[in-house]
Amino acid sequence: MSELNLFRVEDMTCGHCAKSVKAALADALPGAEVSVDLVSHEVRVTGDATKAEAAIREAGYTPERLGA
Repeated sequence: MSELNLFRVEDMTCGHCAKSVKAALADALPGAEVSVDLVSHEVRVTGDATKAEAAIREAGYTPERLGA
């Protein structure tokens, strides 16, 4: 079973932002389950937390790791 990680991404504010974050995570963690809640600014993703955090940062956002 893959590790579930939760991030708060306050600067993810619109549908385009959410799509960019999802795409970055799909590229960094192929096959990972990704869920984005734009209202709460939360991203849930399975897989390596360090890679996920780096992918979100590389997409131009500021993730805060919360746990699962």
